[in-house]
Amino acid sequence: MPPAAHEERIVLSSDEWASRMQTHERRVDGLVRPHLERRRHGEKHPVEDFLFTYYSHRPAQLRRWHPGAGVALAGDPLHESWPGYVRTDDGVTLDPSYVHRRIATILWVHDVLETTSSRPAFTGCLGLHEWAMVYRSADIRHRSWPLRLGAESTDAVVDAHQIHCTHFDAFRHFTGPARPRNIVLPTRERQLALEQPGCLHANMDLYKWAYKLSPLIPSELVADAFVLAREIRELDMRASPYDLSMLGYEPVAIETAAGRREYTSAQRAFSEQAAKLRRRLLAAIAPLTAHVAFRDGCVLP
Repeated sequence: MPPAAHEERIVLSSDEWASRMQTHERRVDGLVRPHLERRRHGEKHPVEDFLFTYYSHRPAQLRRWHPGAGVALAGDPLHESWPGYVRTDDGVTLDPSYVHRRIATILWVHDVLETTSSRPAFTGCLGLHEWAMVYRSADIRHRSWPLRLGAESTDAVVDAHQIHCTHFDAFRHFTGPARPRNIVLPTRERQLALEQPGCLHANMDLYKWAYKLSPLIPSELVADAFVLAREIRELDMRASPYDLSMLGYEPVAIETAAGRREYTSAQRAFSEQAAKLRRRLLAAIAPLTAHVAFRDGCVLP
């Protein structure tokens, strides 16, 4: 439901919001420029392209700055012509009815973040999800890059370990022979029951949940989630079975004791970073859910 008429908004002066917008645009330009240049030349990158192919948020969308709900922009911002924005006595702001129309997404993201936060982090998966995606199969996902150990030795690493992947969007890419080797059976329906804060993919997905909330949350927060996802993706692929040394990525050799220790240590560190970001996202969501009424488990308008 729309906020009460007396509810106060944060009002940013023209200089304030213009400065924030320019800073955000410059930051995002630096982040996406290499991808855009490769795309113009038809080049692919097995690490960084993931953030623009697996995730649906386009570079131009990431670059567009939004102040978030409850913030009014003084003067004449371009936002007035953008979907969801209206002019009020305070300035240009998101229409409260737009917030209400997005309430199903808001509540779903809130539930994912909150339930994930409530669980202990499991850091014993060793990144074997990428190995399970090529296990006993000639259908290699990144065909342009060789397997670091070769096919037989790659399969042997999987054979020597119990796979413990809780993330459905990783599990769904497992090869047929790899699926029965996973200790759990992730499904879309079980996502809330299985998502846990040690999972690299769950922590990369903070970027997905952030941009799904856009423009209801500040764009700086979406960009922070993008940066974390990119850093995690690098570890994800360094620990994969692919040889990416030509791109400057030193392998995390999870087939060795030293490599397993390195991976687990990095995974814990990312889990701690993601926990902070998850809390920031939940804090940004809290005002959006403040006006939602419930009766018999149903959301009321």
